[in-house]
Amino acid sequence: MRTARVSILPGWLALCGLSACAATGPDPDAGVEKAPFRPDYRGIETRLLEDDLVGFNVTMAGARSNDDVAAYAECAAAQYALIRGYGFARHVRTNVAEEGGLWRGDAVYTISPALPRGLSTIDAEVTVANCAETGIPTV
Repeated sequence: MRTARVSILPGWLALCGLSACAATGPDPDAGVEKAPFRPDYRGIETRLLEDDLVGFNVTMAGARSNDDVAAYAECAAAQYALIRGYGFARHVRTNVAEEGGLWRGDAVYTISPALPRGLSTIDAEVTVANCAETGIPTV
């Protein structure tokens, strides 16, 4: 069984790969045929830990890496925040484990009506829209 911790970077850091921050040189994967990404999202379990602290257990098959599982949990957290009438969430932690092709994520987020402190914050409305565009299900 493979287990790892994942931290999702804020959106502005993730964009670094699309700008001058990108690595230069030949692409090591150039010419390599990649299998199509066919995720199988198998469910989200939500648990309220405290008034503004929420846990999400997600299960999927077909993930390419821990990042796919973390994105699934982030989509769940964003939709949950909107359902509760909040506009923002802050990532606390995500643990990912893979066994026999089945990936499980255990994530914790805080939800709030105003932009919370910290670097790992998400705008719930923007995130849910992005999840819909990329085909990642929400709560």
